[in-house]
Amino acid sequence: MKRARQAARLAGFVGITSSLLSLYLANDAIAKDEERDRVRNRWTRRWSRGLLGLFSIRREIIGKLSHSARGRLVVANHRSTIDIGIMLDLFGGRMVSRADLAKWPVIGVAARKTGTVFVDRQKKSSGASVIRIIQDLLEKGDTVCVFPEGTTFADDTVRPFQAGAFVAASRAGAEIVPVGIVYESGSGAAFVDEPFMAHLARLAGASPSRVRIAIGEPFASSDEDGKALARKAHDAVQDLVDAARAGF
Repeated sequence: MKRARQAARLAGFVGITSSLLSLYLANDAIAKDEERDRVRNRWTRRWSRGLLGLFSIRREIIGKLSHSARGRLVVANHRSTIDIGIMLDLFGGRMVSRADLAKWPVIGVAARKTGTVFVDRQKKSSGASVIRIIQDLLEKGDTVCVFPEGTTFADDTVRPFQAGAFVAASRAGAEIVPVGIVYESGSGAAFVDEPFMAHLARLAGASPSRVRIAIGEPFASSDEDGKALARKAHDAVQDLVDAARAGF
């Protein structure tokens, strides 16, 4: 049963991603310049919702989704690969992702075509370039979603945030939206100290999983430097994680 579910979901993932990517590219090709962000957001939300349904992720939202004409940096702890779908569905915009994702089959192509910002954390030049890219996007009023811990972890302890995206937010005068993500105990969707491919296989074979997403109040970034903002956002996300875990 589990192997059949894994196979069906992996095939569904390829099918959903490939078909929606083709539709997105066709619509993007004929869209006016001022419409392209809306076209991309529509596609990424449809893709995200398709995957959340495919992998049987049942969400509970705590807090209120706010809308702003200003650029916003949305920051969250990182507990599963499917967190990407959760963030894009709720907030839209662009993801910041590890550089090697760009080379993956299917998902790498989709990520590149939809404007994912790739960072190679082994290269200082990449980090500086990404800060400039994020700053430009935020100054244009875009939403940028990032997992500032830098990778996936297996528990509710939020690791220190890397400061790069917060430097960009401070320079752009963008608002910062903290988000806490918590999976139910024993969830097959959550990372548990395993190789990445093992995590993907377990996610594909998992029973339905419940996840709580706690959305905090946005706060301004312009009066503090990147490191101070990173600490402030970290503490806000940890508080949201603790609140979401309570009684779960």
